[in-house]
Amino acid sequence: MAEAPDSPLEDAAGHPGVPDGFERLWTPHRMVYIGGQNKPAGSAAGADACPFCRAPTLDDASALIVARGPSAYVVLNLYPYNPGHLLVVPYRHVADYTDLTEQETLDVAELTQTAMRVVRAVSGPQGFNLGMNQGSAAGAGIAAHLHQHVVPRWGGDSNFLPIVGRTKALPELLGDTRERLAAAWPAAGSAPSRG
Repeated sequence: MAEAPDSPLEDAAGHPGVPDGFERLWTPHRMVYIGGQNKPAGSAAGADACPFCRAPTLDDASALIVARGPSAYVVLNLYPYNPGHLLVVPYRHVADYTDLTEQETLDVAELTQTAMRVVRAVSGPQGFNLGMNQGSAAGAGIAAHLHQHVVPRWGGDSNFLPIVGRTKALPELLGDTRERLAAAWPAAGSAPSRG
């Protein structure tokens, strides 16, 4: 029977690791994403198994919903690329952009514009990545329910951590980010500030 390791740099058999002078950043919450938990099976998964259909049935803070529109809503990404990474999601369980109604298309576009203005006012990003991954072959994590990514970007935000360490250090809890963005979101009927 192997003895317990003397150091965290040794495995259970006592084989030493190679100290490299770096502390480890553990992101165990990402195992849910990597393992596919809470993700509908297949691209044709029904609305009952879809986290994007389930989210609007919860309270905004629990679901991390920042704002709601007539046919779509804005929610924080559970596995963000950057702080303030938002998703604009139609309420209707639809997979393809070409299947949106005219009103849904307009609502997704207007919520995306407002999301950009609010994130600029709250966090001051230098740019944005906007996009929809259509189908699993195109990188959609949840291909069965369309969602638009709104990713704030800052110069130098692609440092060694995501490139070499394959992890991202986020300076704020998702609930705190949701509170700041929701508080800055314009009230229904008011014109958002141009930021």
